Amino acid sequence: MSLGTAFHARTAAANRGQQWREWSGYLCASVYGDSPDLEYAAIRDAAALIDVSPLYKYRVSGPDTIRLVDRVVTRDATRLDPGRVFYSPWCTEAGTVVDDGTIARLDDGSVRWTAAEPQLRWLTLNAGGLDVQIDDVSEATAAVALQGPFSRAVLVAAADPPDRTALAELPYFRRRSATIGGIPVDVSRTGYTGDLGYELWVAADRAPALWDALLEAGSPHALRPAGLVALDIVRLEAGLILLDVDYTSARTAITPRQAYSPFEIGLGRMVDLGAGPFVGSRALLAEQARGGPPRRLVGLALDWQGMERLALAQGLSPSVPAAVSRVPVPVFGPGGRQVGRATSTGWSPILKQMIALASVPAGSSGLGSRLQVEWTVEDRRGRVDATVVGLPFLDLERTRA
Repeated sequence: MSLGTAFHARTAAANRGQQWREWSGYLCASVYGDSPDLEYAAIRDAAALIDVSPLYKYRVSGPDTIRLVDRVVTRDATRLDPGRVFYSPWCTEAGTVVDDGTIARLDDGSVRWTAAEPQLRWLTLNAGGLDVQIDDVSEATAAVALQGPFSRAVLVAAADPPDRTALAELPYFRRRSATIGGIPVDVSRTGYTGDLGYELWVAADRAPALWDALLEAGSPHALRPAGLVALDIVRLEAGLILLDVDYTSARTAITPRQAYSPFEIGLGRMVDLGAGPFVGSRALLAEQARGGPPRRLVGLALDWQGMERLALAQGLSPSVPAAVSRVPVPVFGPGGRQVGRATSTGWSPILKQMIALASVPAGSSGLGSRLQVEWTVEDRRGRVDATVVGLPFLDLERTRA
């Protein structure tokens, strides 16, 4: 049975159609209104609140905290100073990704570790011989994402006066403690939208009051709640991957092909092979010595005329889906042979383009490569041309500025 998050009293009141999606055993709003259009527009043009409480959250503390982080993640954790946030995957000894998430160094030297799937056992197994304590704080800590070009203005307006200047100047992938309406919060300049944004971490029993304070401060800036359908669209535009959609965790992979190295899913930039040994580093060094992985994550721009042709063949006007499709579909190369698969496919309202994330062979991953994607209209399968384009599809300077 799915439960409401700590924000449920507020999100349920705002969810006119009571449209929900299950996320890690919790109910989160799928769409608050009749369609995701206004919620998408709030993220890209104003500001939006997104309940992300179902993320798994762990607090790691003790003298060997950084040694554990350094042992597990693919980045150089010795650079994780208090106030800094890392995004990183972590791997098996075979160099295949278990999960990915953020690791934030708190002011007392501990870290807050987030993940898409449960990781308590994995962290505990890798903590052998280390003086650390690992606490699952998933239920005790609620989280809300404040995202969009006006998110900084909303955050500063909501914050108590002593914290306003520091929050206004908070750099990308940094965090700090603050108070909003007297409520202690931890604020990180992070998000899953590819836009200017923040994530606020708060004790679960204070979550409704925080929601109210943010909505009140955001009223002059057109702040509104946004659901998971809109979030899926913006994360695709930003080229951000999703576990169990764009890749499979190595822990649940049934066959070797279902396990992915970081370099196969666009996370190679998060791998620091020169920083010292971590779980999977030897396998990843060997992979790079072989010339890299045989398949790569790419962005695809689908040809509109091809989609239009398939729709007209069925006597229909061409249309685009309101939500991102998470159903994998074949990708074909020269000669019509299947070479890979598209994992997330959707319409970008801002780019006016059907886009997709896809896993394809290295030889087909170059920018400008011409491929085809399976496209179905009225249960009839066809193919549309697609071009490999750079990721992210949408790169907004304000995300980092």
